[in-house]
Amino acid sequence: MGAKLRNYLVASSLLAFAALGQAHAQDAALIEAAKKEGQVTWYTTQIVNQFVTPAKAAFEKKYGVRVNFIRADPPDIVVRLLNEAKAGRVQGDVYDGTATSPGIKKSGLALQWMPESAKRFGKDYLDPQGFWVATNLYVLTPGYNKDMIKPADAPKTFADLLNPKWKGQITWAALPVASGSAGFVGLVLSDMGEEKGMAYLRDLAKQNIVGMKASARQVMDRIIAGEYPLGLAMFNHHAVISAQKGAPSAWIPMNPAMAVLSVVGVTKDARNMNAAKLLVEFLVSTEGQQIYRDTGYIPVDPDVPASDPSLRPDGKTFRAISMTPEAVDEQMAKWAKIASDLFR
Repeated sequence: MGAKLRNYLVASSLLAFAALGQAHAQDAALIEAAKKEGQVTWYTTQIVNQFVTPAKAAFEKKYGVRVNFIRADPPDIVVRLLNEAKAGRVQGDVYDGTATSPGIKKSGLALQWMPESAKRFGKDYLDPQGFWVATNLYVLTPGYNKDMIKPADAPKTFADLLNPKWKGQITWAALPVASGSAGFVGLVLSDMGEEKGMAYLRDLAKQNIVGMKASARQVMDRIIAGEYPLGLAMFNHHAVISAQKGAPSAWIPMNPAMAVLSVVGVTKDARNMNAAKLLVEFLVSTEGQQIYRDTGYIPVDPDVPASDPSLRPDGKTFRAISMTPEAVDEQMAKWAKIASDLFR
């Protein structure tokens, strides 16, 4: 080995150790500052018993910082933060969800900050503007009751959904969200294009789909209860979680599915800024991603596969059209109007 190469390797090693030491020092400083704040308030869309409770317990045990949380749907979180900002007292330090970020960013309430460790996820899971990082992936597919539909008889393609035997037998969440009728409209238009997509949707409307003013999780529960055999725009991991508890639920890897990101960010005027950053760091850490996995969610960490690997589209046998919160937000009004006009 030449002297120049040896000197280069030594210098590179010293720089790497110095960077590692600096990172540890920054981590220690953040942890200490978060402990002084003592608490963090988390506005979350995640299911409390399934994920929030175990994540809260693990974070509090690890850092001794109390987690206060409020569970709400994305529109409610945005309205809540807007009202708090108008009152001059923002209570929420951290927010998450699939549709929270666009409204919070537009209102100037989001902090432009991203945990350094999240860069390992890749650019598809990071906000190009630096306001959020993805925590988990939601994959929307048809879900069904196996006591009412045999797996071999379940529809496998969009065309199969037009079979007359499904008339009046299909349901979904009739809401302007990705996990609802509007999201399914968006999936069809994104896959087939405007002309073919609209023709397909007009044919699908003849199937008399039953719309529920309920979340996709609630719709799946009613499918499990036997009220309807088949639902569209269901979270595929919900079907698996319920099946593991003995429910007759299953999902269909219909191509393509829609994949949307659940993201997390910090509010610009967070009262507990350090604790907020530490909570986000925790959620995207390997430990945090393992909690997503262990509670049935689909992590975004490439090194933490889902507990059921089939849930994540592989791009080959099971494909998905992936959309960021901003991409969904940009088209949602259009999709919702089409859904409202066609599926009354």
